[in-house]
Amino acid sequence: MAGPKGSKYYDVFLDYSILLRRRNTQESILSQEQLCLLHNIDELESIAASAKKMDMSYRKAWELVRQAEENLGFALVTKSRGGSEGGKSELTHDCKLLVNAYRQLRNEFDDSVKRVIQKFFQTINN
Repeated sequence: MAGPKGSKYYDVFLDYSILLRRRNTQESILSQEQLCLLHNIDELESIAASAKKMDMSYRKAWELVRQAEENLGFALVTKSRGGSEGGKSELTHDCKLLVNAYRQLRNEFDDSVKRVIQKFFQTINN
C-alpha cells in the first residue's frame, strides 16, 4: 500500500525486476521466472515438483532450464533417473553459486527499494 486508505495512491504499488543481460544488447540471459524455477529445483530436488509449484507444465520448465543453460553456456541442472526411490534433479555447483548470489542480491535490493519507495510515497502523500 502506497498511501492511507482512501488516498489517491492507495492502490498504487511500485514493482521492479532484476534481469541478467548480455553487454551491449537487450537480450535477457536469465529471467526472474527461470531463477525462481532454479530455486525451487534446488529446494524440491525435482523439476516436476518445481513446475507444479509454479503452475507450469513439466515441458515448459525443462525449456526454461534449457534456454538458461544455452544463454549462460554451462549446465545448470543434473538429473538422475529413478529407481526404487525415484529420480532426482540437482543444481550444478556453478548454478548453486549463481542462485545463492542472486538470492542475496535480491534481498539487498528489496531492503533498499523498500526504503526508497517509502520515502517516495511519503513525499507525494504530503
